[in-house]
Amino acid sequence: MRRFGSNFADKLRSFPAKFRPMTAILVCILLPGQLLPAQTAPSQTPSHPSTHPSTAVPKNAPKLVPGKSDPLILHMLNRFTFGPTPEDIESVRALGPHGLDQWFDQQLHPDRIPSSNGDQILDARLEELPALQLPVDQLLERFPSGAMIRQSANGKLPMPDDPYLFAIYRRHIQMYEDKQAKKEQAQNKPESPKSETAPQAMAAAPSKADMALSEAIESATSMAPSAKPAPKQVPKQVPKQVSDTARPAYADLLVKSVLALPPSQRVHRILFMEPAEYQQFQSNLKGPQKAQLIQGLNPEEREILADFENPSRAIVEELQAERLLRDIYSSHQLQEVMTTFWLNHFNVYLHKNEETPYYLVSYERDVIRPRALGNFEDLLVATAESPAMLLYLDNSSSTGPDSIVAEKQKARAAAGKATKATPPGLNENYARELMELHTLGVNGGYTQQDVTEVAKVFTGWTIDRPQLGGGFKFDETRHEPGKKLVMGHKIKENGQKEGLELLHILANSPATAHFISQELAIAFVSDNPPPALVNRMAQTFLSTHGDIASILRTMLHSNEFWAPQAMQAKVKTPLEYVVSAARASGAEITNAQPLVNALNQMGMPLYGCVPPTGYSDKADTWVSTGELVTRMNFALSLATNHFNGIKSQWATPSQPTATPAEAEQSLEAKLIPQGVSEKTRAAVLDQAQPKPQALQAAQVTSRPAANSAVKPNQPANAAQNNAQENQDAQIAGLLLGSPEFQRR
Repeated sequence: MRRFGSNFADKLRSFPAKFRPMTAILVCILLPGQLLPAQTAPSQTPSHPSTHPSTAVPKNAPKLVPGKSDPLILHMLNRFTFGPTPEDIESVRALGPHGLDQWFDQQLHPDRIPSSNGDQILDARLEELPALQLPVDQLLERFPSGAMIRQSANGKLPMPDDPYLFAIYRRHIQMYEDKQAKKEQAQNKPESPKSETAPQAMAAAPSKADMALSEAIESATSMAPSAKPAPKQVPKQVPKQVSDTARPAYADLLVKSVLALPPSQRVHRILFMEPAEYQQFQSNLKGPQKAQLIQGLNPEEREILADFENPSRAIVEELQAERLLRDIYSSHQLQEVMTTFWLNHFNVYLHKNEETPYYLVSYERDVIRPRALGNFEDLLVATAESPAMLLYLDNSSSTGPDSIVAEKQKARAAAGKATKATPPGLNENYARELMELHTLGVNGGYTQQDVTEVAKVFTGWTIDRPQLGGGFKFDETRHEPGKKLVMGHKIKENGQKEGLELLHILANSPATAHFISQELAIAFVSDNPPPALVNRMAQTFLSTHGDIASILRTMLHSNEFWAPQAMQAKVKTPLEYVVSAARASGAEITNAQPLVNALNQMGMPLYGCVPPTGYSDKADTWVSTGELVTRMNFALSLATNHFNGIKSQWATPSQPTATPAEAEQSLEAKLIPQGVSEKTRAAVLDQAQPKPQALQAAQVTSRPAANSAVKPNQPANAAQNNAQENQDAQIAGLLLGSPEFQRR
């Protein structure tokens, strides 16, 4: 973990100048030692739950007492949501004395939760991301991966019939061919004079693909009644002879002419552009013009433009946006928290290969989220059969050394015949992580020989044409024949059912019960959870055959969960911090990309953990001076509306001219209901006090002129309102960066 040094100084220097003084003070409060929970040496615990009965366990969560139970409500919401909002707190209060249990039971059954305002906002935002509803094969066809572009360029895949998709493929095929041509030129190093480059040649005369595209679009738009209206024909080529001085003027005119078109014609015009013309258009498109470019477009049209620019990036950005929007707005908070837990437990790295981003859409949507509160064995089987996992841990290529495919290759080699590509052989990656990370744990009692046997069991578990988005497939010809022996369990030869049998054994193992319970307790109780609690959760795991809801109830009803030392004992991960800040601020979010960027800067990019371990839930991974400065930077930028597409409003009509102390009290109650320390409050107020020169300027600005019709007793003017909003925004940012907000 990084500590003091140049990293802190560099980050502080990179901070906006007007925020540096307040940042320095707040970082002093946020020193790593202040945020790290008190560390207690964990007792030695067995690798499996004890069979002896433990102390009596409460059958219910504590009862709520009006006016006295808010700390209990906040503790539960801090652990089982991405941060409490005033609406969440009030909804638990309204449920009466047994509100904790009733709220938790509701969350365990998301289909029973009434739709909230946040759900309506979420539904509207998700309608802007229609591609994420597609099956993987259609997703890959609509947003072609690099592999699909290469196969189309080589004639192995047909070009799509849809005229707009045709244009998208055409552009990326041209980019691929240009790149290949440059590689060949670099390798050959010809001494002949420079010839016209491929982009210039394309700009000079329309290619066959250009003419085919033009005909296809004109035909589709003229013949199909429901098709997009065909715009007037627009020039397709950049003028052949354009002087250097004329180019900027032409590029500006090009941008203005495109932006002036109606939305559907705007898309049509861009798809007709030649590579050189499109390059000019993109390079001269300024920030505000980029927003204007997509203004008025429907979701499908926006996706077409994103697809035209970079198909895989379009999918990644939509996938990341959907994840954050669900975490922020959904009323199904426990389901989203557990979805995050299992995505981390069954980690898949986003950039494993070209197809992984597409399969991750289905992995989260169809595998993890629907089973996040269900049965562990069902979830384990679904992940094992998921193409995303099969690709990530290379099981899709694993082939038995004595399989039918391998034996045929051996026979051909012995006969002196030419052989096809050598089979990839046995791959143990999934077998190892299945036992070490997904089920038994590192001390689960298995050996290297067990890993090899498990790998043999799962040979043949592969994917049907992964480059085209196919699903799970069992290939008998690649499966290792014969019986296997795993940790004393004899598994008879039985094809695909061998894997299902082994997954059942692992899912019901006492070691798995203990390991999963330990991971859950670390995530929801403390970095060093009490062994007695872990053992009781493991017993519930075994007695219910891995019912996730029952295991969580055991944790909720435990004395250890409600112990004073457990409250505020967890430090938020970057994801928890960013999402909880967005929820607490009540910000209107129409663009989630700044939040994605913030997570990248904090070292926790979504789907970006390369090793299969997933991200740590423990504080010492995330607490250092550099990281805390980054969090403060984010908090102040969020609160002061420095992020494009994210807007918060802090000043309230009821307190149009609140003093810093009044504003701090109001915002503290909203953002950190459990309160902050006097040290934090004093630091916030010290930075929020208006400086003499600023106060004088505000007074001069707000004083009516001698000939003004403004009366002295009229409401504060715009300058005063802005000053109030700025003051409140800075106070809110400082509170969101405080140590109290970073705990849960």
